[in-house]
Amino acid sequence: MIPARIVLLRMQHNVLILDFGSQYTQLIARRVRELNIFCEIFPYNNFPTDLSSYKAVILGGSPYSVRAEDALQIDLSAIRGKLPLLAVCYGAQYLAHFSGGEVAAFNSREYGRANLSYIKEEEVFFQDINLNSQVWMSHSDTIKHLPTNGVKLASTHDVENAAYKIEGETTYAIQFHPEVYHSTDGKQLLENFLVKIAEVPQNFTPNAFVGDCVKDLQDKIQNDKVVLGLSGGVDSTVAAVLLHKAIGKNLYCIFVNNGLLRKNEFENVLHQYKDMGLNVKGVDASDRFLSELAGVDDPETKRKIIGRVFIEVFDDESKIIEDVTWLAQGTIYPDVIESVSVKGPSATIKSHHNVGGLPDFMKLKIVEPLRMLFKDEVRRVGATLGIDPELLGRHPFPGPGLSIRILGDITPEKVRILQEVDAIFINGLKTHGLYDKVWQAGAILLPVNSVGVMGDERTYEKVVALRAVESTDGMTADWVHLPYEFLMKISNEIINKVKGVNRVVYDISSKPPATIEWE
Repeated sequence: MIPARIVLLRMQHNVLILDFGSQYTQLIARRVRELNIFCEIFPYNNFPTDLSSYKAVILGGSPYSVRAEDALQIDLSAIRGKLPLLAVCYGAQYLAHFSGGEVAAFNSREYGRANLSYIKEEEVFFQDINLNSQVWMSHSDTIKHLPTNGVKLASTHDVENAAYKIEGETTYAIQFHPEVYHSTDGKQLLENFLVKIAEVPQNFTPNAFVGDCVKDLQDKIQNDKVVLGLSGGVDSTVAAVLLHKAIGKNLYCIFVNNGLLRKNEFENVLHQYKDMGLNVKGVDASDRFLSELAGVDDPETKRKIIGRVFIEVFDDESKIIEDVTWLAQGTIYPDVIESVSVKGPSATIKSHHNVGGLPDFMKLKIVEPLRMLFKDEVRRVGATLGIDPELLGRHPFPGPGLSIRILGDITPEKVRILQEVDAIFINGLKTHGLYDKVWQAGAILLPVNSVGVMGDERTYEKVVALRAVESTDGMTADWVHLPYEFLMKISNEIINKVKGVNRVVYDISSKPPATIEWE
């Protein structure tokens, strides 16, 4: 879903993924990357005209029907018969419907697990995949008749044409989703297509990325000065080390205290960077942020205010440094994906404070060395750069900080309460050996009070929700089954030690349909 090509990998052989709006499109990219193959996602109606650097194309799924009058249509004349093509779900139905086949409404929407009941023998596409292999279906239409020159490759009990190929082309199609974990041999299928059939080189490794990225940064920035906003998190730290490796002393790092960090985070982060060789300046702007946020309860407005004030602070600080040309950001792929919406691809979930460019008054160019990486890829790059594993293992923390974990308006007292609760929860995870088993954890201050009893007195105080999820990239996440004994201990400690809280609940929602953060 990114309309701009990445420059540093321009010499790589890439896979082009075309997005028709499926919630699973990003997962296709994840599985391809796991094969050490670089890929890019573009909207189906806005992809590069020059396909010379691509070795294969994948058509994604879609919530739309190919039988609808407003079906999403694409001109494949530059792709079919010229590049290896894999069509997934909607893509498979699209090829059938518009190429001499027939797509009809299914008797009942098929959503969930199915098993392959037939696999055509001696097909490289299904090499090392056994009969009865589990696949994940998600469609309300089905392919009744194959397209011209179509050859059936696989079936399930309910779907006759679960997979097919087109004779005379390197074109394959499947009605199931190989990218989800429920398709047990999905990664193998993608490897069969990309490596064995399309012969795409598996050369997208952390070492290769670092080498290409440093060279690209040096070519792009040359002797210019760069200012980078550090947050203490994995993304900005890896971005800083990459830039430092490329341009050395011309990188100026600024760590801003927006008043919405975790307890003692400002001091701890500055100490953490002390021995990393980075030029870091701490700026305490907490009063400025909290003043601007006073009385604001809309989450999108909060994000925009924080983004604006960050930019203003950076503008002020960058003017102190003579001749700064660039602003570096730790933007990663999920940030961009969740902030982009076009006809077809997934609707915008939320805006991100570091996505969308700079206002005209700030005369800086943007450099985003991690823009095309998922979180787990950023960590692997960080390990290649020799960054402390403890720092790389830190949980993600939202750019707007605790502002989006305080539902409703923000006050210094609410920030204090949430900082205390968060510290007890995070420290408890570490003490009990649970921190590294969780991808992201935090506490949310709810805009409700509940009745309670402390001693002989009735209380009417705040409710906090604890959230802990497991994930690989933040695109999907499941809640963590923390031990009841641990939750009981943390709940008691929060209620006993944090004045203003008398009730603790635990969030057991997965993403999707929920998001990791509450706002």
